[in-house]
Parts: sequence; structure tokens; C-alpha cells
Amino acid sequence: MSADAGWLDALRWDADGLIPAIAQDATSGKVLMLAWMNREALERTVATGEAVYWSRSRSRFWHKGEESGHVQKVLDLRTDCDSDALLLSIEQVGGIACHTGRQSCFYRRFSGESWEDAEPVLKDPKDIYQGNPKK
Repeated sequence: MSADAGWLDALRWDADGLIPAIAQDATSGKVLMLAWMNREALERTVATGEAVYWSRSRSRFWHKGEESGHVQKVLDLRTDCDSDALLLSIEQVGGIACHTGRQSCFYRRFSGESWEDAEPVLKDPKDIYQGNPKK
């Protein structure tokens, strides 16, 4: 990891030391998921070339695909004009980013009165997580 932390200091971290990170498919441009990173998660992502997030619910690092095998290879990393959000252009190994077995976590569409599933399950989570699906 870089001794010069200037590139990390240039980002605007929230009060909890986190920054939102959007994972976008490098080929299709489809938004696959939103997660959070702290400084070390971002450093690990840069060092390994694979997405590492900070799980707020589990209070630990989460190397995407550590259980499912559906890792995210980071091809490009950008920040927005305010330096308070990240955009990861990724190759989604296995084509599944969501723990529900779908391509994208953004699979629910508002129908005017309710949220409806708009994308199919590509693989049953029981088969991905061997009986231990994440919630």
C-alpha cells in the first residue's frame, strides 16, 4: 500500500469514515450494486485489483465473491466531482453481483403502487452459498 496517502485524503469520507462505491459492469454499463468502502477497503481494492468493501451490517471487510466466487475485477476507478462517491468499472465474474442470484442488486422496479421484481434469478442462492444465503 502506498506510503503517500494523498489520493485517499483527496476523497470526502462521511462521518463514519465511509464512501459509497457503485459497481458498474464495464461492458454493458449496467449498475450492479452499491456498497461502502473505508480507506483500508479502498487500499485493498487498489492493491488486489478486486473489489473489497466494508460491510456495515457485519462490521468487517468484505472481499466481493469471497463466498460465492463472484469476484469483481476492477478495471477502472473514478470519483465524482465532489469526491464523495466512487464508481468502479468492473468485470463481474460469473455474471451475478446480487446475493439473490441476480445479475444486479437493482432488480426491483416501481410499478406505480408497489415494487416488483423486474429481473430473473440466474442461480438459486442456495446453490451459490451452499445453504447459507446472505440476507
